[in-house]
Amino acid sequence: MGSTSAENTEHTENSTNAASTGAAGVGRRDLIKRSAALGLISVPTMSFLSACATGGGGGDDKETDAAEGEKSAGNPLGVKKGLALEAFIFKGGLGDQYAKDAEADYNKTYGVTVKHTGTQQVGPKLTPRFAGGNPPDVIDNSGADHLDMNKLSTQGQLQDLQALLDAASMDDPDKKISDTIHPSTIEKGKHGGTFDVLYYAFTIYGTWYSQKALDDNGWAYPKSLSEMVTLCGEIKKKGIAPWTYAGKYPYYVHFNLFAQIAKIGGMEGWIAIDNLEPKAWTSNAAVKEVVEHYEELAAKGYFLEGSQGLTHIQSQTAWNKGKAVFIPNGSWVENEAAPTTPEGFEMSVGALFDGTGDKMPHGTLRAEPSEPYIVAGKGKNPVGGMELLRIMLSKKHAQNFAKLVKSLTCVVDATEGMTLSPGLASASKVFKEAGDNIISLQLQEWYPSLTDEKIGGLTGQLLTGELKAADWIKKTQEYADAVAKDDSVTKFKREA
Repeated sequence: MGSTSAENTEHTENSTNAASTGAAGVGRRDLIKRSAALGLISVPTMSFLSACATGGGGGDDKETDAAEGEKSAGNPLGVKKGLALEAFIFKGGLGDQYAKDAEADYNKTYGVTVKHTGTQQVGPKLTPRFAGGNPPDVIDNSGADHLDMNKLSTQGQLQDLQALLDAASMDDPDKKISDTIHPSTIEKGKHGGTFDVLYYAFTIYGTWYSQKALDDNGWAYPKSLSEMVTLCGEIKKKGIAPWTYAGKYPYYVHFNLFAQIAKIGGMEGWIAIDNLEPKAWTSNAAVKEVVEHYEELAAKGYFLEGSQGLTHIQSQTAWNKGKAVFIPNGSWVENEAAPTTPEGFEMSVGALFDGTGDKMPHGTLRAEPSEPYIVAGKGKNPVGGMELLRIMLSKKHAQNFAKLVKSLTCVVDATEGMTLSPGLASASKVFKEAGDNIISLQLQEWYPSLTDEKIGGLTGQLLTGELKAADWIKKTQEYADAVAKDDSVTKFKREA
């Protein structure tokens, strides 16, 4: 989540596992202020790893050698049998059962019991351990309380995962792991030229809706921004709100808004935004078109009244109950909203809308690797950490993930032949239809304080009608320029 990130955006976006906890507002976001006060997490204006010790990512050579076993066809990474392994897994919207299932296979093969921790406080619990030089081996670094991977990478704390990419896959020894995962997974997981983050899930972002609600009312999913405005008028006449959103976390709206800019204006224009280039927001005509579209939706009262005060769970529940037709979200929503989703809801997601003079064709979709996994270079068993990821990247466990959490993984075509849940089936369908017209964004991954806090605050004001589109654009550019000039912020560059 991101996502990031966004999730990132989820990104990130994956939060409380409502299905397993029954909590509607409890989760990673509820811990942000408390953790930030302790200086432990990366949130706007905070830098939680400033107290961490720096050093090389590989740790002491002798320790590394001691953690390595003999390589073979069945053990291409050279895992040392019997050596302890520790896994820290974010237990949010995706839960952690899928990881436990992969750990069970690791246990059988290597004669150990993986020490497993499922938590929603990854950053607060692990920051002191990284500082003390005793981090766990493999970490699902998701949730709002996540570790700052940019700083970890810069400090040399992350294991280079190239050996994992070069290792034979579990399903076909003639294929490397790099041959079995989506190329964008490798692109997104790099800091500079080093691949040190594996984004395991693959999130489909977009406009989510109930196909039953559309069918029952004779409505069709809009193809363009103008068609959306027209349909919103018809929906409102029925006494239903066209849209709702997580007003307490308005960056959820960015899952659509940012991607819509890239779809209309083209990836070259968006990459300039990712790279914090001067006038990247103000000189891009697509920014004006998209932000004015949201301004129009707000001015015409097309958002559910009170949405600005809703959490992600509350907005999803309102949507499930038919109080609104559309919601911006990521594909984790099917699992996360399961407790309140009625039978026959037919959860679906649509591609991005057409605008004026679009650089990318109809059917373009934002689809990105998500759920970041890292291996601690200074952990006691980094080789075992990579091996656990290799097991998770098998079709067996990719399919288990899809079955358990109704989401795709980065493993290409892993769900072929499976009977999919409605939301996952819809996500798979639009992903295939998009072909190569896939949008992947980096801004929220690289600069979450900018997107989630600064721009998110502006977006919240835009959707309540308190801020005009022109002011949103002007202030967003000012915020981006400030980050670009801030020497304390590590910068990253994306090639066009």
